[in-house]
Amino acid sequence: QVQLVESGGGLVQPGGSLRLSCAASGSISSDNVMGWYRQAPGKQRELVASVTSGGKTEYSNSVKGRFTISRDNAKTNLQMNSLKPEDTAVYYCKFTNYWGSDYWGQGTQVTVSS
Repeated sequence: QVQLVESGGGLVQPGGSLRLSCAASGSISSDNVMGWYRQAPGKQRELVASVTSGGKTEYSNSVKGRFTISRDNAKTNLQMNSLKPEDTAVYYCKFTNYWGSDYWGQGTQVTVSS
């Protein structure tokens, strides 16, 4: 089992910045992927960004150039700059282990509004 603890999120004005953090603990395989997903009301959950244990990153086209994902062992951060109202959603951290099992965090609300 893997436990995920998320922090960060909140209310920010358009153009502002926020930083999300997620720490994984438990049965951490050496090969894994950590990522951030988001789900807006009435929409499907979508990938925002992910990073492998080897450092390979992937971003949604909608956040490229504005968001940066990083990791330090079993902790990942998502730096979100130039936030837009359409970035408003619940953001979830996901950990995928070597065997393909997924673990999700509890979610954290990000609201971009003036």
